[in-house]
Amino acid sequence: MVKTQTTMPKSLFLFVLFTILTGCSTTKGKKIDDYVFSRKKERKEYISSYNKALQLWKVPFEEQYVPTKFGKAHIIVAGPKEAKALILLHGMDASSTMWYPNIASLSKNHRVYAIDFLMEAGKSESPKSLLSKEEIISWYNEIFDYYKLKKYDVVGASRGGWIATLLALQENSKMDKLVLVSPAQTFDNIDQINKASSAFFLKLFPNKKKLKKTLEAFAYYPNKINPVYKNQFYLANKYSKSNTSLLQMQPFSEEDLKKIKIPVFVLIGDNDVINSEKSLLRANEFLGNVKTETIQKAGHFLSIDQAEEVNKKIIAFLNK
Repeated sequence: MVKTQTTMPKSLFLFVLFTILTGCSTTKGKKIDDYVFSRKKERKEYISSYNKALQLWKVPFEEQYVPTKFGKAHIIVAGPKEAKALILLHGMDASSTMWYPNIASLSKNHRVYAIDFLMEAGKSESPKSLLSKEEIISWYNEIFDYYKLKKYDVVGASRGGWIATLLALQENSKMDKLVLVSPAQTFDNIDQINKASSAFFLKLFPNKKKLKKTLEAFAYYPNKINPVYKNQFYLANKYSKSNTSLLQMQPFSEEDLKKIKIPVFVLIGDNDVINSEKSLLRANEFLGNVKTETIQKAGHFLSIDQAEEVNKKIIAFLNK
């Protein structure tokens, strides 16, 4: 008997996704009016894990808080003060601590600003409700204006890649170069829905077994992930309720992509459950100044799976 692999229908997938993303917390405690966390106790435990993971950054850094109309934004700043600015935008539930395997290389000749997205688990102050795409852009622009950034490069991973592309589409953008590392929902829809769904079920029914399954789906070398960071990532999935905003994320149109004129570098792994070669085909077809590359033996967590190679390629592109 031949077994066939079935795929989850998109309608069912979106229903499951919506259910997961609007799921409620499972722990007791005082509720708070927060888009990301339901309870103070949960946020406190998560922040403790964040602070431990941040110690994996083996470079001098400073944590700064920038006032915005949506609350204080948390930015980790590293690198030479007079160097060109490099904005780092993290992936879903990853926070800025995710750059621990990359920060030494990326901050060597750049002034790095790693920004915690306000609608996900992190140390930025969260809004009380979902923000529109226009409000998200406004929030980032307040941060860029605060630091008086006249020209900057951006590296965005996964969801951060989608946000970086959104920012690049601004008419008055000061972005100079853009690097997209395993960008999610940017050029095409999720490639391997069945495997990717492990992350959504982790959020709905968080436990260590589902964490293991998710990491095995998203990373080629899950054992490379530092246990301290792995715990932070788990708590983000366990406690945060932030990702209804994912429903805003749709692949960019041909018309929009053709508006981006700056140099773009798109990197994906050969085992990425989110992207396939189709993503690179669309990038090459519609972006006017683009370089694309597939890294071998790498999953969606590309910046950890093949950190050294990714670091070298990003730096080479930025230094051109």
